[in-house]
Amino acid sequence: MDKYVIDLREIGKEMLPEAGGKGANLGELCRIEGIHVPAGFCVSTEAFQTIMREARVQAELDRLSALTAENSDEIAELGAKIRRTIEATPVPDAIRDGIAHQLAGSGPDAAYAVRSSATAEDLPGASFAGQQDSYLNVVGTEAVLKHVAKCWASLFTDRAIIYRIRNGFDHRKVRLAVVVQRMVFPESAGILFTADPVTGNRKVVSIDAGFGLGEALVSGLVNADSYKVRDGRIAERQISTQKVAVYAAADGGTRIEEVEAGRQTRQVLTDMQILALERAGRRIEAHFGSPQDIEWCIANDVIYIVQSRPITTLFPVPEAGDDQNHVYISVGHQQMMTDAMKPLGLSIWQLTATRPMSIAGGRLFVDIAPELASPARQSMMMNAMAKSDPLMHGALTSLLERDDFIRLNEEEPPAGAGKEVPRPIDFDTLIGYDPAVVTELIENSRASIAALKQNIRSKSGPELMDCILAEIGQLRKDLSNPKTLGVIMTAMNAAFWLNDRMDEWLGEKNVADVLSQSVPNNVTSEMGLDLLDVADAIRPYPEVIDYLQNVKEELCLDDLTHLHGGEVTRGAIAGFLEKYGMRCAGEIDITKSRWTEKPATLVPVILGNIKNLPPGTSKQKFEHGKREASNKEGELLDRLRHLPDGDWKAAETKRMIDLLRNLAGYREYPKYDIVSRYFIYKQALLEEAARLEQKGVLRDREDIYYLTFGELRELVETQEARDTLIAERKALQQIYERLSPPRVITSEGEIVTGKYSRENLPAGAIAGLPVSSGVTEGRARVIVDMKDADLEEGDILVTTFTDPSWTPLFVSARGLVTEVGGLMTHGAVIAREYGLPAVVGVENATRLIRDGQRIRVNGTEGFVEILQD
Repeated sequence: MDKYVIDLREIGKEMLPEAGGKGANLGELCRIEGIHVPAGFCVSTEAFQTIMREARVQAELDRLSALTAENSDEIAELGAKIRRTIEATPVPDAIRDGIAHQLAGSGPDAAYAVRSSATAEDLPGASFAGQQDSYLNVVGTEAVLKHVAKCWASLFTDRAIIYRIRNGFDHRKVRLAVVVQRMVFPESAGILFTADPVTGNRKVVSIDAGFGLGEALVSGLVNADSYKVRDGRIAERQISTQKVAVYAAADGGTRIEEVEAGRQTRQVLTDMQILALERAGRRIEAHFGSPQDIEWCIANDVIYIVQSRPITTLFPVPEAGDDQNHVYISVGHQQMMTDAMKPLGLSIWQLTATRPMSIAGGRLFVDIAPELASPARQSMMMNAMAKSDPLMHGALTSLLERDDFIRLNEEEPPAGAGKEVPRPIDFDTLIGYDPAVVTELIENSRASIAALKQNIRSKSGPELMDCILAEIGQLRKDLSNPKTLGVIMTAMNAAFWLNDRMDEWLGEKNVADVLSQSVPNNVTSEMGLDLLDVADAIRPYPEVIDYLQNVKEELCLDDLTHLHGGEVTRGAIAGFLEKYGMRCAGEIDITKSRWTEKPATLVPVILGNIKNLPPGTSKQKFEHGKREASNKEGELLDRLRHLPDGDWKAAETKRMIDLLRNLAGYREYPKYDIVSRYFIYKQALLEEAARLEQKGVLRDREDIYYLTFGELRELVETQEARDTLIAERKALQQIYERLSPPRVITSEGEIVTGKYSRENLPAGAIAGLPVSSGVTEGRARVIVDMKDADLEEGDILVTTFTDPSWTPLFVSARGLVTEVGGLMTHGAVIAREYGLPAVVGVENATRLIRDGQRIRVNGTEGFVEILQD
């Protein structure tokens, strides 16, 4: 085999380093029975490396590798210089002769397609589609050689350089091959996706088609015909008017021609061709083992495949292990943590969860198909979803309305049809819970955590793993404690009762939002107020404040002691961390860095509190909330007493208010209990990992994050390194972090979406879910990472999601807008307690609202208005 020029039929997927992504895939396509690929060859990456050595551009590559995507002028200058140098470098004889030999058998007038094929191209994690150049209808040996050089140079166009920077590829390590194939002169061409690129449905093949060469579609000259095919049947077709097409020019290159009038509105493909393309696509997909993005063309009724690459934008489908229909809802959207989790974090949350969870794309999902198929449970599920996440409810509603995916179990009677439906858990709600039950539950939790700390200290090796597994099992039982669930559900139901009855009796909406302010025993809202006290402790010491303003990534509390006020500061921060240091953004993932591990995360919030809020704000805010709630209670009861049956209505309302205020604060405690235990597990596991690192079993102790708990347990027992698996997981994690998880996805891979059906919204308003009443205006501060927090009093926080770790920011905010959230998620609960108008579930809020814009948040009706830039 010639090391510089290789026939496509000699290439396979294992030759990606020599042939690049496109070349390797074309070689694989040549091996599939019944698939036609235009004959050709590949000018290998070895040839490219030879040219690069001849061109002597190493210094420019080194300079390029030090740049960021923002250095556009330098990128343009260096890229242009490298391209000119490559194109001006003579092609060595060995490469020239190899190309000439491949072309010799076709005659001097044969036409070719010359296309780039980079090693960082058409990969599962990054397609790099269109980043390098391609040339069609190239005629003659000299023209082919010239265009091969152009392809080499195209590795350094501005767009290709910036794409590599943003995807983390080193310019000095990427290689480029060039594919040269006999030109096909098609009547039609286009793109075929073996999964619907819009919905993600793996059962649907999507085909776009146009007349002539595919360049008219790619360049946007025409709208393509679009066909959807499912199970050998054309399910949908959209015929577009195509007035022009791109064809090969007689003297080389391409030209744009007008399509004759009689064909402009005609379907580009026959039904037989559409179905033949679907069959070819499925055959190719089966060969590669994943959904494919396929370029095709048809000449003389023969389908030619000119490229196939993985579809990199699809969200993975949770594995079911059977061929039944499943409907998965996102756990992350319920837990306010939609970031990708690492394997250890995923597996420990799975072990903790009280129902089975599936993994896809580094996220957790719950299959609710059994509930949707049950007449009784479907109603309960949908009612609960309507209150917690209207977008998820809307998606499920649209899926159920289609009546083609979920079949109701006809043998099970609907709710209220004469058969008692068993309650999943035996607890009573809306009865007179003694407030002492909350104190009891909290004290039990503290005692249990103290025992865990004591018990785990002496454990190591397999004994440690068994200890943690047993502790997680007990935690799971505690989370199902009827008392725990009873307290939470009673408080929620009391809030719903108050909202419904006060709207019905008094015409007043969402009264529970005001009544929920400054309730006792809310560990998360207390955390935000306690950090205000930390700010007050530091406030008198300018030297400390100046030091903190220069803190970047790391903060060592011991370094503060040499400053005036340093001991006080150290004590205040250490005291806060003692109580809340196990928290962090994304805290359901045990692998995330906790505040104790990275106390610098809190510095911007502390400094913001010192700058924007007066001393004593903590107590003032809490007392203000209590007064607001008390005043609202008095007002409601007084108005109710003047109604028919007023004494009864007032008494019942008073009972519900007491239930709400005595019990609602506990809603946040189970999460605090979980993350407290998780941090104890994590510290013990990292100590064990450090021992494994010393023995050479691990390269780095944090490599354990890329193993499941079961795999880590096996590693501890066998002491056998898993370096390859860990490296693969790290690469997958980078892919998963770029994906956006859906709220609802089916076992067919279809992402089902919902929309707000809200009438009478103001013009231009952005709809969301109202979770905390009130209307407020202010400057939008769009913050996606808490470390970038720079809130001033009166700003409105706009972000993707908030978990309990974001609570300290709420004390400075005037309102809250998030992309993810529900009525009872943590951000909503704390917004109500602090009296912040809040709208959650606002799709694309961080893109639709720009930082610094003045906005109005209507937390009563559920919308956001952009008032001015």
